[in-house]
Amino acid sequence: MTVSAEDYLAVVTETIGRVAASQREAVGRAADLIAEAVRADGVVHAFGTGHSEALAMEIAGRAGGLVPTNRIALRDLVLLGGEPADRLGPLLERDPSVAHRLYELAPVRPTDVFVLASNSGVNGAMVEFATLVKEHGHGLVAITSAQHSGRMTSRHPSGRKLSDLADVVLDNGAPYGDATLPLPGGGAVGAVSSITAALLAQQVTVEVVARLLAAGERPPVYLSANIPDGDAHNNELEARYAGRIRRGS
Repeated sequence: MTVSAEDYLAVVTETIGRVAASQREAVGRAADLIAEAVRADGVVHAFGTGHSEALAMEIAGRAGGLVPTNRIALRDLVLLGGEPADRLGPLLERDPSVAHRLYELAPVRPTDVFVLASNSGVNGAMVEFATLVKEHGHGLVAITSAQHSGRMTSRHPSGRKLSDLADVVLDNGAPYGDATLPLPGGGAVGAVSSITAALLAQQVTVEVVARLLAAGERPPVYLSANIPDGDAHNNELEARYAGRIRRGS
């Protein structure tokens, strides 16, 4: 295989097709879990670290997405928790202790559900956060790479991985190391996990909305803020979840 945009497109197309086919049942189970929470006035909390933060942004606060969604991020420690900015860094996601503070800072209620994304599924903060989610009785959907996670040793003291804790696991289909096109001198280029995780997030969202429609309910879905009346529509829906969903951080 050569290294070109066309080769990358071919790999992405194949991976998307494989993920869509293999994860169809899991997507449905994730949608069941989330739809049940939304119908019970719950909020969907999304959390990812590193590039997996893009998954949380895909779920929380975007056009066509569910309004009762909240994004959790490591920077909440600084923006909401009063910790110094130098607390943040590339290794923070490996520290299990930060999970407790993040959970405390999140506006969580018993009916809420969580979607956690980690390509490797082994870093301490993510595994500890997942542990807390389950200890508090919440539903948990994990988005991870089965291949990558399967070849890794957990960085959490328990030895567990994100996939060990989730009620539903969605495999993003990314290879070990995420990048897909091998380079002559070693390594690879062309990561896919962000693309396939976004696909899974949108599939789950669509299936949640389908379930709400089937139940005769009006789905609380965002309009684009950049179309006429978008702000008014969104503000009305957001008011129902005042203090429970955060935007702009």
